Amino acid sequence: MEEKIEAIRKSAKEELSKIENLQELQELRVKYLGKKSDLTAILKGLGALSAEERPKIGSMVNELRKEIENTILEAEAILKEKQLEKQLEKEKIDVTMPSKNLNIGSVHPITQIIDEVKEIFLGMGYSIADGPEVETTHYNFDQLNTPADHPARDLQDTFYITEDVILRTQTSPVQARVMENQKPPIKIICPGAVYRSDTLDATHSPVFHQVEGLVVDKNIKMSDLKGTLEAFAVKCLGPNTKVRFRPHHFPFTEPSAEADVSCFVCGGKGCRVCKGEGWIELLGCGMVHPKVLENCGINPEEYSGFAFGFGVERIAMAKFGIDDLRLLYENDVRFLKQF
Repeated sequence: MEEKIEAIRKSAKEELSKIENLQELQELRVKYLGKKSDLTAILKGLGALSAEERPKIGSMVNELRKEIENTILEAEAILKEKQLEKQLEKEKIDVTMPSKNLNIGSVHPITQIIDEVKEIFLGMGYSIADGPEVETTHYNFDQLNTPADHPARDLQDTFYITEDVILRTQTSPVQARVMENQKPPIKIICPGAVYRSDTLDATHSPVFHQVEGLVVDKNIKMSDLKGTLEAFAVKCLGPNTKVRFRPHHFPFTEPSAEADVSCFVCGGKGCRVCKGEGWIELLGCGMVHPKVLENCGINPEEYSGFAFGFGVERIAMAKFGIDDLRLLYENDVRFLKQF
């Protein structure tokens, strides 16, 4: 038995001296110290030995196991150090080499405008509301006092999925949903993509972006609407921007108006951007129609409100001097990197 133990010692020493990597070391650990190793087998067979041999052989096995364990730990430390040195050598960085060119993108003009508008209205105490882009005609038209024979509901103007489901033509349905589920006071803006059956050209697109606003509370007046839009225009388009209202008609507001802003390029004198008029049409607005309030469960005798909505692309084109809407969607890096 002693000769067998010495043979194991010699074999282990010889094999450990040839180890080159941690995988081989782990295999030897299992071979000499594992449950199926020769040393473990000897320990399990101690009961068959005489009382005089048992403690001696047991001591020799335990001594050898400890010896092998220590040798393995030393070898492991050396191998790990060598492995780290190789890794560091392989991953060494030459700080004197020129860096790679990094092409850093920019925020898309449409996203820039949406983010800027959000910041302006958040600063005025508004919340941001969102809703589905696949909408029902109930919310897109009925709740907003748009009659069944209104031109906006025609197939040539609206993308119908089924008779009662459409791609929303405005973000106004979000306003209706909020009014149904939230009691006044309400003060929200609703940014998002909208869809209309338009042919793509320099000023039209079948998909574009809107930001609509809604305020509902007691004693809301037209003067509140005008003051809000003037504050927004000055913050967004410049300190000298003026706002004018022109009478208009929308089924969901009464009275209704188109809001123009003084041309920020020529200051109202007339130029190519404003087509010589000195004014640029910005948005539609008005006082929320009592019927809309009533449809959404709000008492028009107690509450009033105003609403407005504008196309994000229109502001982007005006602010950045873009003369063709299609440029915003062509993903031409040469164009987009300007912003």
